[in-house]
Amino acid sequence: MQVPAQFQYEKATSVAQALSLLGKYGPESRVVAGGHSLIPMMKLRLAQPQTLIDINEVEELTTISVDGNMLYIGAMVRHAGLLSSALVGEHFPIFHDAEKVIADPIVRNRGTVGGSLCQADPSEDLSAAFAAVRAEAVIEYGEGRRTVPIREFFTGPYETVVGDGELLRGVQVPIRSSASAYQKVERRAGDWAVAAAGAELRLDGETVAEAGIGLTAVGAENFHAPEAEDFLVGGPATADRFARAGQIAAEHCEPVADQRGPVDYKRHLAATLTARALGAALARWHGRHQEA
Repeated sequence: MQVPAQFQYEKATSVAQALSLLGKYGPESRVVAGGHSLIPMMKLRLAQPQTLIDINEVEELTTISVDGNMLYIGAMVRHAGLLSSALVGEHFPIFHDAEKVIADPIVRNRGTVGGSLCQADPSEDLSAAFAAVRAEAVIEYGEGRRTVPIREFFTGPYETVVGDGELLRGVQVPIRSSASAYQKVERRAGDWAVAAAGAELRLDGETVAEAGIGLTAVGAENFHAPEAEDFLVGGPATADRFARAGQIAAEHCEPVADQRGPVDYKRHLAATLTARALGAALARWHGRHQEA
């Protein structure tokens, strides 16, 4: 039987209290929300925090809202809440695409956006989706807040820029005239990705004015493909260009062979799924502008 090491438990009901507890217990404390990643790691004793700080009752972290030109998603928003939000779907359907293929209803009902990002698993879906749309992490600490681009948020596998005594408060995404989509291949429904790609497009006529590409499970640095994005901008939005962008994205990945597949297969998927995500985003762009 797998049993976690002994730990102390505290419950916070506000961000201020959570930060106070993090300061009190220091770097050996960990925040717990949904717990779907942390608790299994504790059972295996891969993580042995001395104190767990439960933030499930911090209501101020559960909001989804629009403020000016920013969509704001609180760190404690559950996966199911992100999936069901009409506001999110209106501006960024990529998140609905991604949430539909994340785990199962049990996990989606308890797991949180912030927990997924802070876990920084190399195969995490939302990390690629947020990278594609150039989101920003809002991090709170005792003296104030700081904002970090999601593309600079991850410092390595299971590591982020959130420091001791800090808390991810939420994620904000600049709202612009764009279309987005997410594509994933998994071994079975609800599994971690073998490979997945997210894309965001903004066109000027039939020319790509802006492109965002997020990748997961294929060793893309910081979950995105800047070389492929640069290739697309200024060119026509065509299937041939999307296919070439996929090849460029795959060439700059560093996938690792594992039980989900060999390196060549994962590179092939990175290329194919990038092209598919771009094509799906383009179809949404045309659909939205035809309706307008």
